[in-house]
Amino acid sequence: MQEQIKIIDRRPSYSDSDMLTYCEALKMVLLKTTMKKKGSGKNIRIVEELKYTNVKEELIKVTRSCEYYSSLVSNPFSFREYQLELIDKGVGILSRHRFLYLAMEVRTGKTLTSLGIANMVGASNILFVTKKMAIPSIEKDYALLNGADHPRFVVINYESLHKVCDNYKWDMVILDEGHSMGAFPKPSDRARNVSDILNRYNPLVIILSGTPTPESYSQMYHQVYGIKNNPFKEFKSFYRFCDKYVDVKEKIINGLRMRDYGNGKVDIIEAMKPFTLNYTQSQAGFKVEITETILKVKMKDSTMRLINRLKRDRVVEGEIEVILGDTPVKLMSKVHQLCSGTVKFESGESMVVDTSKAEFIKSYFAGKKIGIFYKFTQELNAIKDVYGDSITTDISVFKDTDKSIALQIVSGREGISLSEADILVYYNIDFSATSYWQSRDRMTTKDRTHNNIYWVFSQGGIENDIYKAVVKKKDYTLKHFNNGLLKDSEED
Repeated sequence: MQEQIKIIDRRPSYSDSDMLTYCEALKMVLLKTTMKKKGSGKNIRIVEELKYTNVKEELIKVTRSCEYYSSLVSNPFSFREYQLELIDKGVGILSRHRFLYLAMEVRTGKTLTSLGIANMVGASNILFVTKKMAIPSIEKDYALLNGADHPRFVVINYESLHKVCDNYKWDMVILDEGHSMGAFPKPSDRARNVSDILNRYNPLVIILSGTPTPESYSQMYHQVYGIKNNPFKEFKSFYRFCDKYVDVKEKIINGLRMRDYGNGKVDIIEAMKPFTLNYTQSQAGFKVEITETILKVKMKDSTMRLINRLKRDRVVEGEIEVILGDTPVKLMSKVHQLCSGTVKFESGESMVVDTSKAEFIKSYFAGKKIGIFYKFTQELNAIKDVYGDSITTDISVFKDTDKSIALQIVSGREGISLSEADILVYYNIDFSATSYWQSRDRMTTKDRTHNNIYWVFSQGGIENDIYKAVVKKKDYTLKHFNNGLLKDSEED
């Protein structure tokens, strides 16, 4: 860690200009002079001396503070009007509850708004937790707002939290993409690690998300359970929380009766209202039209024969490897992979069997700077095989060059901007409705009024069925897949 710069911490609710005035006033006090007699007799003289002589370190600190806050005042960056209103309201909620949930839709400026709130409450040691891919963007936003990096502002991904637990006594923790901690009924490792830090330091907490509960209101519990003042603190476990806030039902999965905790009541959102600020793209003045186009690609005949054989026999044996679809879930996954030209064998090895999609994309979108979303790891290899050095997976390279970018849907759907792309192209589609709604907004900015998105599906594949489910904000499930198999059987 860098050595801490000794500056005067921001006073609560003081703006940059207020802090500069305050520091300059302190500097004037420390530089105050007095007239003193020196010498004796005919050599006596009146000299001007500093009134305070043992304040060297304090003077250095105040001088640095004046320089620091002066740089902020001269920074040309300015918040949008709605962000200033949210900052003001957010400061009030944090002052009352020490906890704020900032539920702002994608591209409305959650990060900068949260950092503005952190500045206004005078946070000194700020820990910002996000996804690894989003770290450079957040550091850039902080530098934009504060003029220079501050050694007590640390951005880290959730998986690396253990590395910074004891670096500082964190007085503010900002948790990006809060819904990613919402697993239930058991908390995820991510939620547990965050809870440990919050219990250790009791910091001010800001949670950020454009989709706080994308699949179920029940996802809220583990997002906030480590916060001392959360509205569900009386419940020591998720199961006790369910006694009041969830309509628990039973469902049968593979012949077994299982409890379904996904029917969270709207009372959960009502309980969160005192801690929550909501803001939509529409409120921010976004007028974005998204045009989605489905393109069909004919895969190799050998690929389609492989899919049909797997559906029929549930197993395909080669000389070395085996493709096994002996359970409905495995069959669905293997068919999904093969429809885009890749497969994972029973041995654990994977390979590209068909580059038809990658070849089609390169030809169809020639001359365009595009963002490609893929699902399975081997799909990236297929894209690289076809595109060569004209594709990157590094967001900074994408922004600074003419190269197109390929990103995995789940890792690329949050926390980054692909506004430099002419269009977005989906090599494959994820089963998750959350992935659909979040990833398609990666090009959106306030000044961009129209986005083009293209879905590249295989002729006769299952991608179109998945698409029909997720656009209705429903995950594609085994039930959908089995219905498709039944339909195929009837058509045969």
